[in-house]
Amino acid sequence: MTAPASGDTDKKLSKLEALKERSNFLREPVASELLLDTNYFTEDGIQILKFHGSYQQDNRDNRVKGQEKDYQMMLRTRSPGGFIPPQLYLTLDRLSDQYGNHTLRATTRQGFQLHGILKKNLKSAIAEIVRNMGSTLGACGDLNRNVMAPPAPFHNRPEYDYALRYANNIADLLTPQSGAYYEIWLDGEKVISGEENPAVKEARRHQNNGTLFEDSQEPIYGTQFMPRKFKICVTVPGDNSVDIYTQDLGLVVISDEQGKLMGFNVLAGGGLGRTHNKEETFARLADPIGYVAKEDVYELVKAVVATQRDYGDRQNRRHARMKYLINDWGVEKFRATVETYFGKKLEPFKPLPEWKYEDFLGWHDQGDGLMFLGISIENGRVFDRGDFKLKTALREIVEKFNIPMLVSPHQNVILYDINPANQQEIKQILQGYGIKAETEIDPLVRTAMACPALPTCGLAVTESERAIPGILERIRTLLNKLGLSQEQFVVRMTGCPNGCARPYVAELGFVGSAPESYQIWLGGSPSQTRLAQPVIEKLHIDYLEAFLEPILINFKQNRLSAGESFGDFCDRIGLDTIRELTASYKQNTPVTSNKMTTELLTAPVDTDLTPSPETISEEIADQGSEEDEKERRPRRRVNLSEDIYHRLKNEAARQGKPMSELAANALEAFLASQQSADQVDG
Repeated sequence: MTAPASGDTDKKLSKLEALKERSNFLREPVASELLLDTNYFTEDGIQILKFHGSYQQDNRDNRVKGQEKDYQMMLRTRSPGGFIPPQLYLTLDRLSDQYGNHTLRATTRQGFQLHGILKKNLKSAIAEIVRNMGSTLGACGDLNRNVMAPPAPFHNRPEYDYALRYANNIADLLTPQSGAYYEIWLDGEKVISGEENPAVKEARRHQNNGTLFEDSQEPIYGTQFMPRKFKICVTVPGDNSVDIYTQDLGLVVISDEQGKLMGFNVLAGGGLGRTHNKEETFARLADPIGYVAKEDVYELVKAVVATQRDYGDRQNRRHARMKYLINDWGVEKFRATVETYFGKKLEPFKPLPEWKYEDFLGWHDQGDGLMFLGISIENGRVFDRGDFKLKTALREIVEKFNIPMLVSPHQNVILYDINPANQQEIKQILQGYGIKAETEIDPLVRTAMACPALPTCGLAVTESERAIPGILERIRTLLNKLGLSQEQFVVRMTGCPNGCARPYVAELGFVGSAPESYQIWLGGSPSQTRLAQPVIEKLHIDYLEAFLEPILINFKQNRLSAGESFGDFCDRIGLDTIRELTASYKQNTPVTSNKMTTELLTAPVDTDLTPSPETISEEIADQGSEEDEKERRPRRRVNLSEDIYHRLKNEAARQGKPMSELAANALEAFLASQQSADQVDG
């Protein structure tokens, strides 16, 4: 039986669909353009290059009008479950210095990224990765991305081993088969780092109700691959370190009381990417679909992939992810279609315990006499700077003790199979290079994530990785000021609405909407099982404290108990209530009667609160009676020169205070001095 044709042939396919069709299974135009003496790939080349694990970027900090862009390649590893053998890590570390920008970046899908590679060095870099037990094939592009699993190498908890094993097998099942990758990057040499599971090989050959294209170089994908990227994770009951509800397909290990694998719960339809001002695009959480026995799991994966492959939208890429297919069809129709490919009914979804986020930082007993160590990497960036030398420390530890690692979904690394006799020496190495223990890390920093954004990501509209350290410091300062010094919550930030750092399930999410401005999302859960909601469309970062302070004060005063998290509180009372509460909020400083601040705190979601780059207009409202405050007064603005505006902005950042507060205090002090002078003159 031959699989049905992808999409509706009566409708015009997107440009990229035609490009994939004529690429000769991902060979062209990458193979031809790689031979050209240029610093860049063409637009068509860029799109096909993604399937090979690389994005073409340019350093936007180095753009000069009239000059060629500073083109460079980002290279991403395909590392199922985050597994990085020591040989591969040392290779990546070396390549980052030889060809890259001297840093590595752990990703939110458990791989590593190399940044700053020139086109002329790309082939050498990929070849080195493949020859040292790695791969970049399928780390990007319209196919199955890196398959995730909890980064917990417990040898006395078999469900974790099942999760990692099946993540690797599913990644193998859905890896492109055409051979183009090895032809282009290794001149046809096919380097195999491990033997495929026989059940995976059989599943790739077994035709089941149209899941495969017969006699094709790509039996699962066909010539057009998937309509958009496809994301899968495998986890264990209760462990949501993988953010399972944000995945296209999530599998949950189900074992019997003796720990024997029985099957998997199945969830489908998650995804976070969206576009500002396009309400037809949205973040969505996955739905429970059913349960599948372990012997049928690969056929079930094929059935889900085939459903999205054949019915996903190939005309409109903004509507192409599987979340839109399930949203349009409903869960029942989607399940029925999957079952048609699968050849039988899915069993009912099994009960699960409550989900919890785990980061596995610090030292742990593996259960086999060895230990593992979770090391926090702020925003995933591995680098050396001054006395802080994380890159040197990891290289020295991996080299000396020959230990593997797992990259975590939270951009950290887990070093494992550590002999307890080496624990103290490893501690000393980390301490000597300025690496904090997990107990020394601010909880806000420990749970925060940010995407790279500027200067390398072409989609970014504002800062993320470079901005979030200062923003977290300001939030911590505000919490301390309000008597909430022990409080912690999940903060995530992205430079655009694509949501790579998964801000839409954070308790406090920042989504770039304009230079120095962010859409603010509130109300996600600490366990990442609930979508946050947008409360304001465009908040200039100068106004962060003015926006957060009344919300945090009401959180402190009205939370149900000390155990209610900030995200749960915001979700419980609702965003409309938050706006009502902040509308009547007053501080004990002149800025509280500032009408601009009141409007800021009660603004609807589509409000734009970005100041002009040339001037800043701050309203200084008169003190008056309660009845007077209820009346709508005309705006009163104080226009500042660009120089004074930037000086005020820098001072506000230094003090961690709103610009409006500093301006109001300065004006009050000036007017008070003038009044005193007048009295003396009189």
